[in-house]
Amino acid sequence: MTTYKIDPCRDSRWAEFVERHPRASVFHTLGWLEALRRTYGYDPVAYTTTRPGACLTNGVVLCRVSSLITGRRLVSLPFSDHCEPLVDRPEDLEDLLASVKLESGKEGLRYIEIRPRTMAPLGMDKGRAFYLHSIDLNPALEEIFRRFHKDCTRRKIRRAEREGLTHEEGRSETILEQFYQLLLRTRRRHQLPPHPRAWFRNLVDCLGERVKIRVASKDGHPIASILTHTFRDALVYKYGCSDEKYHNLGGMHLLFWKAIQEGKANGAREFDLGRSDPDNAGLNTFKDRWGAARSQLTYWRHPTHSAPNAAPGLGARVVKTMSCGIPDSLLVRAWTAKAAKRILSRTPDGVLIAAGKLFYKHLGCFVLFQLVL
Repeated sequence: MTTYKIDPCRDSRWAEFVERHPRASVFHTLGWLEALRRTYGYDPVAYTTTRPGACLTNGVVLCRVSSLITGRRLVSLPFSDHCEPLVDRPEDLEDLLASVKLESGKEGLRYIEIRPRTMAPLGMDKGRAFYLHSIDLNPALEEIFRRFHKDCTRRKIRRAEREGLTHEEGRSETILEQFYQLLLRTRRRHQLPPHPRAWFRNLVDCLGERVKIRVASKDGHPIASILTHTFRDALVYKYGCSDEKYHNLGGMHLLFWKAIQEGKANGAREFDLGRSDPDNAGLNTFKDRWGAARSQLTYWRHPTHSAPNAAPGLGARVVKTMSCGIPDSLLVRAWTAKAAKRILSRTPDGVLIAAGKLFYKHLGCFVLFQLVL
């Protein structure tokens, strides 16, 4: 079957297709793709079997990532917890992935990565596996609250209310800056550089009302913040950060509860808490205690290791030197476990932010850190 490539940011059919496809998420939207392009220079491309000019019936969207440090690859999609191929017929998906593989082979790309929430693409190998947590928002609000862990969640919410914590939400520059300062503090605590401010500013500009920042404060001092997305009947948690000196006040729990209440009132049926590394016991326990259902999320790659005919040059040589058969995720873990502990804890904010601009552009497809403390 003939396949076609389109630019989803410039082909008006893509936005209309995403709005009507039942498995589409916020990560498929034009706003998310444009934010990736503006911030990191990742060029989105969608493969479809629909001929030019006709109403789209399927599509697999990826981002072309080119890095002198980590090589060239196609990822669906960077910084996205999951990105389902929007294809209904297995034979169409097989044709589309065959086209992607053929093109990646001709161009000497390191690999293709697909991040489906449900389907397992044929002809690809299992990559990293994660947990995906989701809260069912269909029951009555009282029943949802009853499912929370009594001591670790419900009491934290009530503590926040007794402490008189205030709650503010929106997309203003002031709220964005409060969020970013807490994010910077949290990333430093975890020995990680922060995403650049431009990433969050572009999310706000490109997604508009589909993104919201919530901030909890004590006596006018911001102590916790979360960033969420909405798409149709799904509420999606994406980033969280806080001031550790106020953890006992329950600011983060208050924000999650406010998000659930508002999402429920606006017709949301699911609160997607995002992916978690199986080794991150603290984060998984935090999500479990909200009564969230836990499922497995598997990423798929082709080929499993770097292509032997990778394009020559600095990128290929550096990648070969870096990898030596070691998975990308382990390389990142080794870096954060050793170098970061020595360097990042003593790095000035300006330098830490500059490091984030470089780090996430080149390694962001390998890792996605979702923190809540």
